Amino acid sequence: MSQRHRKRKNSGAQTLLTVLIVILIALTGLVVFLCVNLALNPSRSTVQNSPNVTIAPGNTTQGTTAPETTAPPEPTAPEVVNRGTILSTGDVLMHIQLIRSGLQEDGSYNYDYMFRFIKDYVESADLAMANLETTTAGPAKPYQGNPLFNCPDEIDDALKYAGFDVLMTANNHCFDTTADGFLRTIEVARSKGFDVIGTMATPEEPKYIIKDVGGIKVGIVCYTYETSDGSGSYPSMNGNPMVGLSYGHINSYVPSNPQKMYTELEQYIAEMKAAGAEATMIQIHWGPQEYALTQPAAHVAMAQKFCDLGFDVVVGGHPHVVQPMDLLTSTTDPEHKTVVLYSMGNAVSNQRTGLISTAPAGYTEDGVLYSVTFEKNSLGEVYVADTNILPTWVNLVDGKYHILPLDKEKEDSWESLFGISGATLQAAKDSYDRTMGLVGEGLQKCRDWIAEGLAYRQNPENYLDVPAMDQAA
Repeated sequence: MSQRHRKRKNSGAQTLLTVLIVILIALTGLVVFLCVNLALNPSRSTVQNSPNVTIAPGNTTQGTTAPETTAPPEPTAPEVVNRGTILSTGDVLMHIQLIRSGLQEDGSYNYDYMFRFIKDYVESADLAMANLETTTAGPAKPYQGNPLFNCPDEIDDALKYAGFDVLMTANNHCFDTTADGFLRTIEVARSKGFDVIGTMATPEEPKYIIKDVGGIKVGIVCYTYETSDGSGSYPSMNGNPMVGLSYGHINSYVPSNPQKMYTELEQYIAEMKAAGAEATMIQIHWGPQEYALTQPAAHVAMAQKFCDLGFDVVVGGHPHVVQPMDLLTSTTDPEHKTVVLYSMGNAVSNQRTGLISTAPAGYTEDGVLYSVTFEKNSLGEVYVADTNILPTWVNLVDGKYHILPLDKEKEDSWESLFGISGATLQAAKDSYDRTMGLVGEGLQKCRDWIAEGLAYRQNPENYLDVPAMDQAA
């Protein structure tokens, strides 16, 4: 081989080596460039397409934006969506003097005048109730007062004129005119548009009513005491055995053994709630004691049992005088409380001062318009939102019996409103003081509890755990 040929071969090898060195340098530079670029941009990663990679909050993946975080909604207090008021008054005790006071020249009767001063208050309630302590047996039996009451049908017309909706007919005088009068009293009241509670035309009828009161369903039951021992086939009212009727015609209890009533009431409460009742109330004509200004221990024990059974309100009658109010706490459910008025006294009667030796002077002329208001809020809660007492006094003038509403806010106008002055005006003021002296402390106790409940419901902080959607009306 010549020397020139050898030089050409060496020259080709050198050229190839040079090219390889250049490529190696270029690759080294590329690797360095990529390392530097990755260090400067850590978010660029070849694993970002992997579905198993956990992305820290705030980072993004392949064009997907992380959801924005929002603060939880502020708690709000529930709104009141329904409100309804029930008003009750005591004994419409139609003595013969009252019966005669309504006699017109044509021989008919009209008792509207008795209620004209309380009419506006009665009509303002969503539901108004009165205790009809007489029978309406018609003219076939004599119109008379105590001891066997029978009044013209026009007493129902007057109560309807006044704005009453419900008549409580379970009382110790409901059988004064035997079975015929008992049944006719129910018939007449219903024909005038009243609901009747406590007595039934047939044993199969419901023993309670459920009324829509301002959009709130309230179950109401009425009971009276009886003068029999409960062992017979029919009860006894005012010492008169209810021959021809049965226990199915009346809600009654034996004072010495009220257990049967408690068993019945437990069933009735369950039935009322199953039928949609959101609040419950019992009106009770309890006895036999009359004219006592404080409730006897037996009535306190019964009221406590009503509370334990779950009643929201207890309203009593029969003593013919006003008795105190109280607020009871259930012994089975400490969260449940019951408002109690032990006696409403007389709405109207002839039990005037000095006529009854065993009655304290003046108190049998006193009565009340008792009101309780229920509310329902946007959470569906139903509760007692108010309770109040408006004292009343029966002013007898020229043979007429006027029920006067002793509204303290209008005291300066009593003289002109009622046409009274001097000793009569003072008697009205004394009546107000007597009634408030009996009920004032208990009424304030009830209203303080109601105010506490209102303050709780108005505080949004108490609804932190309630979802906003649950607070919608």
